[in-house]
Amino acid sequence: MEEITTLTGKQKRYLRSLGSTMDPVVQIGKTGMSASLLDSTKDALFARELIKVRVLQNCSEAPKEIIAQLAEAAGAELVQVIGRNGLLYKRNRNPEKNHKIELPS
Repeated sequence: MEEITTLTGKQKRYLRSLGSTMDPVVQIGKTGMSASLLDSTKDALFARELIKVRVLQNCSEAPKEIIAQLAEAAGAELVQVIGRNGLLYKRNRNPEKNHKIELPS
């Protein structure tokens, strides 16, 4: 698993502002954590760097817990959890692909 860099408060605020207008890309349903959910999360993070995750009503686990588990399994940074929505960030380490998001220092 790749190392997770800790985001500063300023960087988290910036990512929250970007994520406020986003639609959820990954939805967690009654099956909870699965291999296909993890694969789709990793693919979305690779393509976008910042994604919104929604926990559906039929999920038996608490939203904060399952979003934190997903972030850890995907090697992403958990930016925030509000209600049933979470925001995940993972910097793209591919040198051939430009970074989509430039974080403030």
